[in-house]
Amino acid sequence: MRILLLGPPGAGKGTQANNLIRDYGLVQLSTGDMLRAAVESGTEIGLKAKAVMDAGVLVSDEIVAGIVRERIQQPDCANGFLLDGFPRTQVQAELLDQMLEELNVSLDRVIEFQVNDEAVVRRLSGRRLHQPSGRTYHVEFNPPKEEGRDNVTGEALIQREDDTTDTVRNRLNTYYEQTAPLVSYYTEKGDLVSIDGMQSPEEVYTLLRNALPN
Repeated sequence: MRILLLGPPGAGKGTQANNLIRDYGLVQLSTGDMLRAAVESGTEIGLKAKAVMDAGVLVSDEIVAGIVRERIQQPDCANGFLLDGFPRTQVQAELLDQMLEELNVSLDRVIEFQVNDEAVVRRLSGRRLHQPSGRTYHVEFNPPKEEGRDNVTGEALIQREDDTTDTVRNRLNTYYEQTAPLVSYYTEKGDLVSIDGMQSPEEVYTLLRNALPN
């Protein structure tokens, strides 16, 4: 099974991706992880990516697509994969379609998690981190025993820069400009199923499983 998850930051894609990996044995393909692995392995496409990154230039869509192509042909992807962070734009989606057609495979389902902006801001801006251990909390949904303090060490918790209200709203704007058009793109292709991401993680996962092909 080959799945693509869409939705704004804070929509719960990471939580549901972990559920799919656990229950279906899918391989999660993260663009960042694949890029680092390709560079470290020294493949032809990895060397191209390294040269671009060393020059301080953004890696092109074509190079990213080439790295994805290389990765999905590896044996561990035979049972299926879950795309994370690619495609982000319609140009990338078209490159992905072309690549999958050449490999004689296709996406089985594109899932969109629908969550309103205020819920995203509430979910992300409330996150708190104990940096030394990586333990995470939420001021509303998973608060520490003592406000602003780690449960184990009593040390101060921080809010990541990415989780401030202004940054979250900027990330949402970027999503709507670049990635949201993919909803229309995959709807027209007949691949997209939209899910209400405002429900509990357990309820969302039930909807997700029901949306997958048998």
